[in-house]
Amino acid sequence: MPDLYVPLVTPPGARNEPAHWFLFQGNQILVRREEGHASVPMLADPRDLALDPVRTQYLGTLAGRHCYSGECAPDVPAPDGYIWSGLRALFGLFDDAMFALAGRAIQIMDWDRSHQYCGRCGTPTELKAGERARQCPNCGQVHYPRIAPAVMALVQRRDQLLLARSPHFAPGMYSALAGFVEPGESLEHCLVREVKEEVGVEVANLRYFSSQSWPFPHSLMIAFNCDWVDGEITPEPSEIEAAGWFSLENLPVLPNKISIARRLIDTTIARMKAGLPVS
Repeated sequence: MPDLYVPLVTPPGARNEPAHWFLFQGNQILVRREEGHASVPMLADPRDLALDPVRTQYLGTLAGRHCYSGECAPDVPAPDGYIWSGLRALFGLFDDAMFALAGRAIQIMDWDRSHQYCGRCGTPTELKAGERARQCPNCGQVHYPRIAPAVMALVQRRDQLLLARSPHFAPGMYSALAGFVEPGESLEHCLVREVKEEVGVEVANLRYFSSQSWPFPHSLMIAFNCDWVDGEITPEPSEIEAAGWFSLENLPVLPNKISIARRLIDTTIARMKAGLPVS
């Protein structure tokens, strides 16, 4: 996210100036949609739109303007001129900074909603001063926002890429392999294990590509390129519906450009076509 966003946890003393409000009803965000563009309300207080959130969270500042998230009751209608929308549907309608901040907002809102009580002893939790955390006043347990790291592997064999599809993918779509990191595992060990488990092949020469926060619901995707070493593709039926080697001239439907998977695949293809090393 560009430097114009500053994450903060301590809100200003008063809400007396317009701020960006990321208001949610479940996983739907309140937006004003216009042709080719969407925006969140700019308000001093949600009550200006006759909205009274169940709880709110301070996010920091965007270009010097305060930002908040908030959870609205499930039966509250959208104010005139606004709609409740899924976040994915807003890709390309928000600019990159606003979309990233909306993803942060929904994760913080969901964490705050689901940690009102201590998971250890059941006591109501309290916000911990100076940190993005809730603490139990009874047993002292501190509850931080959950982040689930997942590795993504784009496997290359000479001029071919190994792509696979999960049963929940859109029809015909294939992507790179991915899986969640288990306790006690490094990213590299996770990648090797997941590829072996999902398609039965051995890989080596892992090269970090990039990472992406993925707020559906609270993942951190860490993407790698790697090389095939041995083995025939044998999909694990409980996770992989189909998998295969694809040449650059015979690619299947690829993921939406919202995802790091698409950026990983597109960058790799461009470097392969240019005769450059994939690193």
